[in-house]
Amino acid sequence: MMTIEEIRAGKEGQTFDLKSIQIDPKALAIPIVAMANADGGMLAIGISDKTRKIEGVNQHTAKLNELLRVPFDFCNPTIPVTCRYMECTNDEGNPDSILLMDIPASQFLHTNQADEAYIRVGDKSRKLTFEERMQLMYDKGERSYEDTAVYGATIDDINMDAVAEYAKLVGYSRSPLEYLRENNGFVKTNKKGKEDVSVACILLFGKNPQNFFPRSRTRFIRYEGVDEKVGAEMNVIKDVIFEGTILNQVKKTIEFIETQVREHTFLGQHAQFVTKRDYPEFVIQEMTVNACCHRAYNIKGTEIQIKMFDDRLVFESPGKLPGQVKPNNIRHTHFSRNPKIAAFLKAYHFVKEFGEGFDRICREQEANGANAPSFRTDEFILKITVPKVTENVNVNVAKVNGNGQKVDEKVNEKVNGNDVKVNANRHGLIQKLIEKAISNHDKLTENRITILELMIDNPYISVVELAKAVGISVNSIMRNIDYMRGKYLRRVGPDKGGFWEIIE
Repeated sequence: MMTIEEIRAGKEGQTFDLKSIQIDPKALAIPIVAMANADGGMLAIGISDKTRKIEGVNQHTAKLNELLRVPFDFCNPTIPVTCRYMECTNDEGNPDSILLMDIPASQFLHTNQADEAYIRVGDKSRKLTFEERMQLMYDKGERSYEDTAVYGATIDDINMDAVAEYAKLVGYSRSPLEYLRENNGFVKTNKKGKEDVSVACILLFGKNPQNFFPRSRTRFIRYEGVDEKVGAEMNVIKDVIFEGTILNQVKKTIEFIETQVREHTFLGQHAQFVTKRDYPEFVIQEMTVNACCHRAYNIKGTEIQIKMFDDRLVFESPGKLPGQVKPNNIRHTHFSRNPKIAAFLKAYHFVKEFGEGFDRICREQEANGANAPSFRTDEFILKITVPKVTENVNVNVAKVNGNGQKVDEKVNEKVNGNDVKVNANRHGLIQKLIEKAISNHDKLTENRITILELMIDNPYISVVELAKAVGISVNSIMRNIDYMRGKYLRRVGPDKGGFWEIIE
């Protein structure tokens, strides 16, 4: 469960927002409608979204009652918002509370009192045009499939240990069966008095989901060369299928693909070893998660297929781009075809922040010298192609296959005994950067120069190590890095496992 300080410091985005207790009820209806039309989310009321001041709600009873009525009085149709309170100390030092509104992703199109439809895009609530509104209504009809009852499925088909693990993860303290009956419509009592088990429930917690959905699986195929050949020329060299729950498929698929990715270690600039992968780790994880999270499970004739060629990875998933997502806006627009599955994977940290994943995929590719992924839809299959990272390395590249590293002896010979040369190169590079700053009417302070020198000496140095070496706080290091990013330095790869590169 989040603490009050985590909520106060939380980043406003696709599924989270702060609102003052003084907000007008009509204005509050807009983010509620927008989140319900998108992926759901949480509003924390009683914390100013501008100053982050904890105002609290206890001393504003009349206003609070107005806001509690918003999902009923200002949203059409009514949105089943769950409200709860978190005790806190307000900024005046008095005991108080904030209101947390949990807004579910809805299978219906919702509007405000003025009949305006909104959808959440990042940290904004965007008003829909008439055409977008009609398209969203169609997409929401498709979205409802994960709530459909699975014919023949009963409580006995559910792995209660998996439910207990997830319930504990999200802070639910009662029994696993109570969790299923009380949350997300996983188990509902029908008109005949019998319990229905939803599609999402079986896919996430089923003992054997493939008993009900035989093609709800992930298949990895590796080809020799750059073409997909059949018959006598068939060039398949790996063909592996992953089944079980969605979580199991995601974990096992990522784990296996990692064994197929090659790394290239070479001597980069400033006599530092650099390791580049065919595909960044984050790209593999996010693309695999997206395929499992956003596939159209109502399309039952095929599975997710991930195809590796010598020059690219191709992710093929049943269904088209979901909702308002289009090739020209995918970097900053998010819509979950299966919001309950998406929320589940987010709880396990496979989904980072809704709406940011694909933008980071593109940035990871670009930072490693490769093109961003491309899209194509063949009938009912979405195909996303991820180009292999281009290596610009010298002849002394050491090939790494994931089972061990081998570095060419010539490279070692090139590095040993060159400390003086490295120091001279560092001094020359720093002088170039200073001259660059002067010509751009910019300023490199003493701390910034020290940071750059440390990065030149060790491109893998952490922010904490920089703070200790420079003698300033981590926050100060981050402010200096943010100032220099894009002008004097760039980050290549993820925060964990990436390295710093100097821009000459």
